[in-house]
Amino acid sequence: MSINKNKLIDEIETLKEEFAKTTDKLVKDVKRQDKIMARSDKRQRQEYDELQKKFLEVEALQKEIEDTQKEVVFTMGAIGESRSKETGNHVKRVAEYSKILALYYGLPAKEAEMLKQASPMHDIGKVAIPDAVLNKPGRFNEEERRIMDTHAQLGYDMLKMSNRPLLKMAATVAYEHHEKYNGTGYPNQLKGEEIHIYGRITALADVFDALGSDRCYKEAWDDERIFNMFKEERGKHFDPKLIDIFFENLDEFLKIRESLKDTF
Repeated sequence: MSINKNKLIDEIETLKEEFAKTTDKLVKDVKRQDKIMARSDKRQRQEYDELQKKFLEVEALQKEIEDTQKEVVFTMGAIGESRSKETGNHVKRVAEYSKILALYYGLPAKEAEMLKQASPMHDIGKVAIPDAVLNKPGRFNEEERRIMDTHAQLGYDMLKMSNRPLLKMAATVAYEHHEKYNGTGYPNQLKGEEIHIYGRITALADVFDALGSDRCYKEAWDDERIFNMFKEERGKHFDPKLIDIFFENLDEFLKIRESLKDTF
């Protein structure tokens, strides 16, 4: 019995030693793995930080590109207006009016802001109209009117090939801002909601500012005359919903006009 007992003890001692060796080996393996993981985590962290840095650089570059694009669009619009002896404040006012109309119509804030940036390009096609027609005092004859009316198509043709959202929107604005709600506008005699909302909004913003400004062919209208004309043209020239928005928020439009008055 004593011999068997001793043998059992020996086996237990042997198992204990083997377990200790195995445990030591496992501990070493775990520690070694921890070191590997630590180095890997550090490397991954560095790679992640570098990637984030590049993302920030790309975002900054993208913002710079977008800001430059907006500046170019506004400048091009101002050039188009200056050829017809209009001030740069005309396109600024039209831009602000367009944004207000878009927001109250229900367009998302981002889209309304983009329309504000695109609307200055509404008359870019005028750069291709001869000065003799563009700056003629008084009424056009039939041929001069035909030439002048091509500026919507010309503006669209200048912008339509771009894939950038801002310029695509500007192309629509240039093309459709002379369409009329009752289908008697140009260049395509579109009617009602066939006219893109960007065109309908810019049409109202542009006409409001144009009527209230001196031009080479006319003197500025007083507000009462403008307001009466808008009421008469509700559902004819202009989208009736936009006319309602205009009168419901008239104070905001007049405030913009006052803050961006022309100075000579």
